[in-house]
Formats: sequence, C-alpha cells, structure tokens
Amino acid sequence: MKKMLVVVIVLLAGLSTNVFAQDGKVRLGIKGGYSVTGWQGETVKSFKDLLEYTNGNVQTKWRQGFHAGAYLSVPLGAGFEFEPGVQYSQKGMALEGRVPGESIEFLNAKVTVTNKAEYLDVPLLAKVYLGEGFNLFAGPQLSFLLSNKVNVNAGALGFSAYNNDFDWKTPQRTVDVGFSAGAGYQFQNGLNVGGSYDLGLTTIDDNADYKSYNQGFKASVGFRF
Repeated sequence: MKKMLVVVIVLLAGLSTNVFAQDGKVRLGIKGGYSVTGWQGETVKSFKDLLEYTNGNVQTKWRQGFHAGAYLSVPLGAGFEFEPGVQYSQKGMALEGRVPGESIEFLNAKVTVTNKAEYLDVPLLAKVYLGEGFNLFAGPQLSFLLSNKVNVNAGALGFSAYNNDFDWKTPQRTVDVGFSAGAGYQFQNGLNVGGSYDLGLTTIDDNADYKSYNQGFKASVGFRF
C-alpha cells in the first residue's frame, strides 16, 4: 500500500513539473470540507428490509466526516481543464439502535456502530466551464484503503458510557475503483466552492461476498494559487 501511495504522489509531481515547464499556466490548489457517506447495493437493501422488523428502534445512518487534499488545474483549451488530485477522505456508514420502552424513553439510551473507513482518493476529473466561474466536472476515481475500523459507542442522556474502536477483520478491498461528478464555482480571487457525488464501482469486500459499494456526498471549499 505504501508503495502505491508513493507512486501516485510521484506521478502527480511529475505531471506538475512537466506542464509548468510547457506553458506556466498550471495551478496548484487545495480544498477540503464536509462529507456524508454510506453504502448502497443489494446487501444493504436486504439489510434495511430486516430493520423494518425493529419498529424503528434500529436505523442506518450516514457517516459524517471530512475530506482534505490538493489538486492541479491543467488547462486543455478554452473552457476545459484536467484536474488530478489527492485527498484524504473519511468514508463508511453507521447503524444506530435505541433501547425500546416508554418507561425509559426519556433516557435516550442508544448504541451506535460506525464503520470508520479511511481512504486516499485520487480523482482524475475533466472540468468544463459554463459561463464565468460556473463549472461541471466528472471522471474516474481510485480510492486506496488506509485503515478500516468499527467504532462502538453506547450511552444515555447524551453521555457516552462506552466508546471503543476495533479492527475490521473481514478482508476489505484495498483499491476501490469509482466515479466522481459534481459542480462548482471558481472565483477570480482563487477561492472556489463545489459539491460532488462519489460512487464506488467495486464491492467493499475483497471477495465480493456481500454486494455493497461506497457512496457519498462532498461539500468543498478550496483555493487555487
């Protein structure tokens, strides 16, 4: 895994050096922001069907997290850019269960199990500008799994009585091939904002025993130098 990360960084650095030497118009940018992620697929649908029998006491939740990284803006022509990037990204999903019973409902006792998957995303985006600043972008994305844990949190009345992380023992796919698409706005002072939807095209587990895929939404704020 470390070797793959080194290769990605070296390739992006080489691309930056070569294009800067050609026309000097390539720009480096940084961005980060809020993200919500979950799973989708046949297994998740079956899982939700089973949860209907819990009368709402157990529910699936989006995992809330963040992402941050850097990118290059490489001009390809009037209104077109190629934007490769590298960013740390939190993904996963959550399952929340509440202790049933009217007599203890005021305690708000619940247990939350969260898949805390950490990835290094490498999006390779094509961007087109529609008017001044407004742009649409889309392209493939490689996601390298950095760590994968399960967090168990139990508590009541807003206080946590138990909180611990465990390593996920099931073999997970170390490279997730996916797709990213979204829209944004680039201001003339370098500031930019955007939103995107990411979808994994390969199953989360290495053996594809359960048909589940990563998905998520990102809201980003960045600056292009």
